[in-house]
Amino acid sequence: MHLESIRYEREGTTAIVTLARPQRRNALSLNTMRELIQVLDAISQSAATRAVILAAEGNVFSSGHDLTEMTDRRLGDYRQLFQVCSDLMLKIQRIPQPVIAEVQGIATAAGCQLVAACDLAFCAETAQFSTPGVRIGLFCSTPMVPLVRAIGRKRAMELLLTGDSIDGMTAEAWGLVNRAVPADQLRDLTLDFADKIARASNLTTSIGKQAFYASIDLDESSAYNYTKEIMAMNATTADAQEGILAFLEKRKPTWSGR
Repeated sequence: MHLESIRYEREGTTAIVTLARPQRRNALSLNTMRELIQVLDAISQSAATRAVILAAEGNVFSSGHDLTEMTDRRLGDYRQLFQVCSDLMLKIQRIPQPVIAEVQGIATAAGCQLVAACDLAFCAETAQFSTPGVRIGLFCSTPMVPLVRAIGRKRAMELLLTGDSIDGMTAEAWGLVNRAVPADQLRDLTLDFADKIARASNLTTSIGKQAFYASIDLDESSAYNYTKEIMAMNATTADAQEGILAFLEKRKPTWSGR
C-alpha cells in the first residue's frame, strides 16, 4: 500500500497504525481517513494480526477534521466528508481485531471521536480531550455518537456544549479511556494489552467483539435473545471445545481459529 498520511508497522501479532502528519496536528483529512479505512480493511483479512494499536506522531493525537477542507464547499462535499468519517468509525468496530487507541497528546473533535470509537483506549496523564466545535459554529454532532456511548449523556453534553477540555485522569474517571499513565509508560501498556488479547482465540475474540456492538443498544430481553444464540454457536467451534478441554485437563489451549 502507498500511504502518505499514516505509517504501518508490525510488532509480533500486533499491527501499529500511526497517524503521521504532526505538521498538520494529525488532522483527519479526507485522504487520511481513506488511508485508515484501507489499512484497517487489509488488517481485517490477516489472521496473523491479533490486535491493532492506533497511535500518532508529535504532541497531538488528532485535532479532528482538517478545517482547510471545510471552507467554501458544497453540501455534497460536506456529506461526503462526514460519510467517510462515519465509515472509518464503523470500520474500527467491524474489523475482527480489537483496536486500541494510544493517546499521547491532544485529541479534539473528530480526534476525540476516534478515541471514543476504539475498543480500548489508553492515554498519557497529560493528554487532553475536547469537542470544541460549538466554539466555531459547528456542533460536534458525529463525535457525539461514540462519545455519549462512552461517557454518558450529562458528561458528553458538558463537553459538547462548552468545548472545554478534560485531562487524561478525568478521561479515565469518566470512562473515555481505560487507563491514564505517565507518558513514558504508554507504549508498554498498549503493547501489554495487545499481548493479553493475542493469548485468546482470534475467532473467539472476533465473535465477542461483534456481539458486543450488536447487543449494546438492544433492550435487555432482546440482548439476551441475541447473545444466547451467539454463545450457543460459539460453543460449537473447535476453539471453544479446545479451550474447555484444556481447562479441564489443566493445560494451555492450542488455538486453530476454527
